[in-house]
Amino acid sequence: MDGLVKGLINVALDHIQGGGDDERSRSTWAQVVTTGDPENHDGSSSNTGYTTTPPNIREEGRENDDGWETVHKKPSKQHHKVHRDQWNNYKRPLDEQEYSSEVDSGGDIDIEPSKLELADLSKGLNKLWELDLNRLVPGKDYQIDCGEGKKVYQKEDMAEGSLFSWLSEDIFRRPTYARFCSLLDNYNPHEGYKEVVTPQERQEQAAFIEEISRTAPIKYLHKYLSAKGIVSDDYQDFKGMMTSLWFDLYGRGGTYGSSSAFEHVFVGEIKQQGEQQVSGFHNWIQFYLEEAKGRVDYQGYIFPRRHGQMPDSESQLLTIQFEWNGVLKSVSSSFIGVSPEFEIAIYTLCFYLGAEDNYVDLGPYPVNIKCFRLGNNKIGSAFPIADS
Repeated sequence: MDGLVKGLINVALDHIQGGGDDERSRSTWAQVVTTGDPENHDGSSSNTGYTTTPPNIREEGRENDDGWETVHKKPSKQHHKVHRDQWNNYKRPLDEQEYSSEVDSGGDIDIEPSKLELADLSKGLNKLWELDLNRLVPGKDYQIDCGEGKKVYQKEDMAEGSLFSWLSEDIFRRPTYARFCSLLDNYNPHEGYKEVVTPQERQEQAAFIEEISRTAPIKYLHKYLSAKGIVSDDYQDFKGMMTSLWFDLYGRGGTYGSSSAFEHVFVGEIKQQGEQQVSGFHNWIQFYLEEAKGRVDYQGYIFPRRHGQMPDSESQLLTIQFEWNGVLKSVSSSFIGVSPEFEIAIYTLCFYLGAEDNYVDLGPYPVNIKCFRLGNNKIGSAFPIADS
């Protein structure tokens, strides 16, 4: 485990109150944390494996002599510090990577789908929520400030500060979280730009799938899909299928090889045709990191439909409005604090066995898991909508 931790992201939060000027970092994630090169509801990469900064994005953070860079959002919000680091362990060949131990399939963890779960997809989806042992605890692992609510059509900023007040730096030492973050700098955020996938990035993809495949949600997913005859009983074949499903490139915005399920759902894209719009971007980790760098401007939550419960600091399902790189996303929804393996598992299960709308109770949340397909074998988009 020590070998894995070495060289991972270390995000630390500085609790000094912000003031002063309204600077924004326009750098990519790779530039902030390393010293290398750089949807609505529905870049090309260098040889180092890091994303090249698009022409209209530039770095404006202040780097200190101690190797830390201060990044800003709004004047009223405290500053975060994001540690610059090299992921040397992730650059080694796959057979030299160090992974966490396999989850124990016995004992208190039951990863064998029951007949009832196999007969009712919603029960299988809820079981994945129960198996998310890596989910964070509000108030203990992180803190959010939802600000004020608004209607979708309202454009004024209803949040004085950031959505995330703080996040424990230990979170990014967790193997699946760290592997997930290593993927975020592999993409050009502008839709229609052909992606160039380096051997290093393919290694990161395979290593991420290998890491999450050792967790309870993914093992349960395999057993569920295998019982339904969707995938092979062979776990190695299953992992290859998962890598292909989430990372194989397809066309979006008129350009072949410009997008993938992972990029759209978790990283986000900016539509270039007509008025610019943010597409995809339904992941809280990506949101936190981009917000810490000043590239995301949180503008408040969207009022629940049918006068449902208002979100608060304990909520782990939010519908919000924000700007990313100065481009508005008027309505977006995502889970907060869930693990990468949970989201991969739940969207994969809905893709293979669900419909476009998949209604389920996940813990205390009535949710519609939306799943859009491109053709018969590609995930176009997937995200949760609060069904209340």
